[in-house]
Amino acid sequence: MIIVMQAGADEASVQAVVSAIRSRGLSEHLSRGSERVIIGAVGDERVFDPARFESMAQVEKAIRIVHDWRLVSREVRPQGTVVSANGVRFGDGSLKILADAGSLKTSGSETAWPADADALLFDPFRLNPNPYAPDAAHDSKAAERALARATAACRAAGKAAVVRIRAAAQIEAALSADADMLYLGGEMLADRHLQQLAGSLNLPLVLCKGRGDSVRDWLMAAERTFLRGNPHLILGEAGTLALGGGLRLDIEAIAEAKALSHLPVLADLRHLSRPYLGANLLQQLAQTAGANAVIRPAGAVQAA
Repeated sequence: MIIVMQAGADEASVQAVVSAIRSRGLSEHLSRGSERVIIGAVGDERVFDPARFESMAQVEKAIRIVHDWRLVSREVRPQGTVVSANGVRFGDGSLKILADAGSLKTSGSETAWPADADALLFDPFRLNPNPYAPDAAHDSKAAERALARATAACRAAGKAAVVRIRAAAQIEAALSADADMLYLGGEMLADRHLQQLAGSLNLPLVLCKGRGDSVRDWLMAAERTFLRGNPHLILGEAGTLALGGGLRLDIEAIAEAKALSHLPVLADLRHLSRPYLGANLLQQLAQTAGANAVIRPAGAVQAA
């Protein structure tokens, strides 16, 4: 159950609701916004009647949530959440474009940033699976120094620096490089330890759905992260397994997530393009399904 306090509700009224929740053996989760406090009753909410809370002082409404996720549900915040990173606002009604920093070309010491990109995605910790590749003995310190230089240039250009992490140990390096946002790939959706660590940060986070995961799995992972105290979440869709092999854009999952959750959604299109289905069409499909941002494939141009 979610209890929404009236704008400007005093602390005594908030604590009265907390006491009522605890009196029935449940625990509370407080989310303090700029105007309102939202209190989640964590546990078997069937012991409560919403009318009991709505009769309490300075309570605006009490909502019984039928899903297993609560704080990320659209019942709590019908208007949707806006997540900001270095001035880039995800979920504000306009489609945000992210470019793959690995595809950028440099000329001398100058970096050619895409003019139409709002943010850049860095993936400094990716290892080549080929054991004979030059980066098989990856120099993590060199990668961290290069990342710090790249994110500084990115932020100076007024773009958000998004850093993909592939293990919990890499969070510290991303923070040291002043990343504006962390990106967790779908292979990490089941890593609850990582979600707990990322949830304890006051930093925007993209949480991707795994290739074989359901929307429920996706939103439950977001709920666990949110419960740790990080409300700056973006749901990421990077493709689902397609019949015949390969990956397809899961527009049904994007639409369902937008209907069920107030969180912004990002569509990572980098590994989805097919000769018969170009990046611009994929971008239009993602936007039609409700995506608030897309990561373009290397070399793609923004759709008109």
